[in-house]
Amino acid sequence: MEAQAIWKYARISPRKMRLIADVIRGKEVNAAMDIVRFTNKKAAEMMEKILKSALSNVQNKSEAGVDLDGMVVKEIFVDGGPMLKRFRPRAMGRAFRIRKRTSHITIVVGTK
Repeated sequence: MEAQAIWKYARISPRKMRLIADVIRGKEVNAAMDIVRFTNKKAAEMMEKILKSALSNVQNKSEAGVDLDGMVVKEIFVDGGPMLKRFRPRAMGRAFRIRKRTSHITIVVGTK
């Protein structure tokens, strides 16, 4: 049994999110939740929400009760979303562009 959760337009840069995604890829769900819960980063809090969502999707998708202990993070990837473009004033009347990046996060959990 497999299920996925997708978070589009997450207001965090993909580079920061991939740090957490690389750590939990391929791990069992309980181990991944522990890693995410005790990592002191904003990306970890966001990853915990999407991981819980994927587990909830597995439970809703299956008719009978599913054992969550046997679940594994099969796939997890973070793609870049659209950027919010802003300008910051600089010296001598110039303006520098600030790109506020967004992410599209996809996580797939399933049995081994």
